Amino acid sequence: MTHPPAIPVALLRQQTYDRETLQGAVERLFAACGLRFARGEGVLVKPNLVSRANAGLSCTHPEVTRAVCAHLLDLGARPRVADSPAFGSGARVAQACGLVEALRPLGLRVTSLGRPVPLALTLGGSIGLSRDALDAERIVSVARLKAHSQFRVTASVKNLFGCVCGCRKALAHARLGDTPGAMESMVLDVLAALPPVVGLADGIVALHKGGPVRGEGYPLGLLGASPAPLALDAALFTLLGQTPQSVALWGSALARGLDAARPGRADFVLEPPAAFDASGFVVARELSPMSFAPLRFAYGRLKSLLHHLA
Repeated sequence: MTHPPAIPVALLRQQTYDRETLQGAVERLFAACGLRFARGEGVLVKPNLVSRANAGLSCTHPEVTRAVCAHLLDLGARPRVADSPAFGSGARVAQACGLVEALRPLGLRVTSLGRPVPLALTLGGSIGLSRDALDAERIVSVARLKAHSQFRVTASVKNLFGCVCGCRKALAHARLGDTPGAMESMVLDVLAALPPVVGLADGIVALHKGGPVRGEGYPLGLLGASPAPLALDAALFTLLGQTPQSVALWGSALARGLDAARPGRADFVLEPPAAFDASGFVVARELSPMSFAPLRFAYGRLKSLLHHLA
């Protein structure tokens, strides 16, 4: 019986966000995974720009996103940096977390993912997925590794929910949140619809004791990457002491038969998970409801409008 080849997952010890060492770390991660980008290739670099609140921890660190973009530019690729935050525009959240300033010397700016097109969902209905994301030749999901009050832990796959345009994310919570597994299924539908995705996780300082916005920093000292974001996330969840039963998105991927999510599929081409100490990383014992009540949704829309006017 022929077994499928192992999936390269590169985990690297990286203690600081120092620009020079971080640039070398990203290059080493991609090389170890065999990731190459062609000259002229259009690459969407998709950071996690969740909110201006606690932006220094809730968003991907700007120097990680910058290092990815600098590497792509060195190879002659055409990176575009964009996201669709929960509140406000991509540019405003990027300004708050320092990404605008970090990208300025590279001649890059941050835009919002727009032009929604309907994506049919496995469990029925549809959601507006950004044509800007669908038109990319490849996507690099540059996520902040974090605890999450609804998903328990999130990384590069959940970060792709930001490819859903604007308030449609909150609408998805309101419409799908009361059906067990529906939100997780929708995120996997988004992953399946997008162009090839490279996963990269910023766990140099992860977010715990809260999330996805509020919380505290946890110095995990880890930077990770893989050509299969499900494999990267499964490795990270295992490192954090989680299981497919505790992280429903991971369990849903396994139930769907997505091979990359299976434990044991990863070939750790740099550091093994045992090289990192996550013993103090705190996640929620009891998760918050996925569903947004009507008043919460209305408050979120008002908050988003105020962010745009600010």
